[in-house]
Amino acid sequence: MEAGMRKEVKNAFGKVFITISVDNVNRWVHTNWIGYLTEDSVKAGALAYTQAVKEAGFSCVLNDTRQVVGSWNHSLEWVVNEWGPQAARAGVRHFAMITNPASFADSTASSFFAHLKAFEVKGFDNIGDASVWLRQFSLVTK
Repeated sequence: MEAGMRKEVKNAFGKVFITISVDNVNRWVHTNWIGYLTEDSVKAGALAYTQAVKEAGFSCVLNDTRQVVGSWNHSLEWVVNEWGPQAARAGVRHFAMITNPASFADSTASSFFAHLKAFEVKGFDNIGDASVWLRQFSLVTK
C-alpha cells in the first residue's frame, strides 16, 4: 500500500468494514473499523493492516473501533494467539486502540488489552489522547 493511500476493505455484501491509511507524517498505520464485525471480517481487516504496517516499515498502529457495533468476542482468541505474534513479526511495537466505552465492543477490547502480550497495547476513548501517546514512539528516530 502506497504512502498516503487509503484502502477500504469490504464484506461479502459490498459494505466497507475497515479503512486503512498510511500516515507518513505521524509514521503509523491508521485503521477505522465500521459496523458489525464477523470473524471473517476481523481476520481480513487485521491481516490487511498488518501488511500495510510491514510495507510502510512503521511500528505503530492507531486502531479506531468507535464505530464498531456489537462484540467481537468471536475473534478474540484468534487476535491474541494468532494475529498478535504475526503483527509483532511484521513490526508492530505500539498499538493505540480507541474504543467507545458505552459499546459491547469495549468489553472485548478490555480482554484484548489484558491478554495480548506480543507488543504494547493501550486503550483510549478519544483520538487526541491516543495520538499523543503513540507519537512518543512513532516519531522517535532509530
